[in-house]
Amino acid sequence: PPVASRALLHRAASLTTAMAKSILGFGNPLLDISATVEQAVLDEWGAQLNNAILAEEKHLPLYKKLTETHTVDYIAGGATLNSIRVAQWMLSGAGEKDKSAFIGCIGVDEFGATLKKQLAEDGVKGVFMEQKETPTGTCAVLVKDAERSLIANLAAAEKYDASHFSSDAAKEAVEASQIFYMAGFPLTHPGGQATVTSICEHAAKEGKTVCMNVSAPFIAEVPPLREMLLAAFEWCDFIFCNESEAAALSKGLGWELGEDSAEIAKKIAALPSKRATPRTAIVTQGSEATVVASAAGECTSYPVKGNPWELTKEMLVDTNGAGDAFVGGFLSQLAMAKDMATCVKAGHYAAGTIIQRAGCTTGTTPPDFKP
Repeated sequence: PPVASRALLHRAASLTTAMAKSILGFGNPLLDISATVEQAVLDEWGAQLNNAILAEEKHLPLYKKLTETHTVDYIAGGATLNSIRVAQWMLSGAGEKDKSAFIGCIGVDEFGATLKKQLAEDGVKGVFMEQKETPTGTCAVLVKDAERSLIANLAAAEKYDASHFSSDAAKEAVEASQIFYMAGFPLTHPGGQATVTSICEHAAKEGKTVCMNVSAPFIAEVPPLREMLLAAFEWCDFIFCNESEAAALSKGLGWELGEDSAEIAKKIAALPSKRATPRTAIVTQGSEATVVASAAGECTSYPVKGNPWELTKEMLVDTNGAGDAFVGGFLSQLAMAKDMATCVKAGHYAAGTIIQRAGCTTGTTPPDFKP
C-alpha cells in the first residue's frame, strides 16, 4: 500500500542519514618506539617533557640505543594516524565499522609491515605510498612520570610524493570521505605541503569538512612553517591545539595574549577564512577545561574532571597520544553529527582512556562511551 511504502521510504531515509560520515587522515605515519626512561636519558638527547621535535643528525643513534638499554613497545603512531585509529575505535563501538582511512608514506620493511598490520586490526584502511630507498619513519617516545617527550625521525614519511595522491587508491579514499583531518607536521616537507593544499581544495569544492592541528609549538614558532599553517587554516572548519601550541601561535602572531587560551581560541577562530561555514577553534589544556571558540566570538569551557572521567594521578600511565586521542574522540562524534558538548566529552573520554595505558593504544576492549 502507498502509506506503507511511504513509511518504508522514510525509515530508509532516516537510516541513511544516521550513518556516520567517513574520515580520512593524511600525515606522517611513524612507528612509535616507546620506553619509560630516566632523567639522564632526556638530558643525554636534549629532550624536554611535553614537547615534540624532529630528529637531527645527533639524535639518529637514539633509536637503536633505546632498544638496547630499555624495554620498548612498538606502536603504530604519528599524530594523525593516532587520531584516526582512535576515531575508528570509537565509531566501531557505535556499530560504525570501516569508516576511516589514512594516507601516508612508509618503507618496504619490517616496521612498515607492522604499521599495516596494526591498521588492519584497528579497522583503518591504509592507503600507503611504499618506497624501498628509505626506512619507515620512527618516533622515540621517552616517558617519565607519565609525561612524554617525542623525537621523530620522519625518514620515509617525509618522502611522500604528491603524485601518489592522484593514484586510484588515494582517489577512491578521498571521494569516499566527508571529513578530512591533518596534523601540522606534513607541512615540513614538499609532498606534504602539496597534499594538504589538494585536500583543502577538494573539500572546498565538494563542501566537505576540513580539520587541522597545530601539532607542535615549533610549527607555530618557525615563520615559514607558520605561514603555511595559516594558509591551510583558511580552508579549515575546525582547528585543534593544546595550550602550549596556542601560546606559541599567539606569540608568533604578536597577539600579546600570554597563555590566555580562551582569548587565543577566539582569535584562531576569527582568522581569515575562505569557507562559507564559520570556523571553530578547540584548545585542550591537559586536566584543565577544554576551550571551544567560534568565529562569532563565542567561547565555552568544558571541564575535563568528571566529563566523563574522574582520574587520579596514580591512574596515569602515559600521556603520549592524549591530544591525538582527544581529536579522535571528537571526530568520531562529529562524523555522527553530534552536538559540540558530546564531541568534546567523547574527546575527553578517548584521552582519558589512552592515558591509562602505555602508548596511544586502546587494547581489545570496546569503548564504553555514554554521551
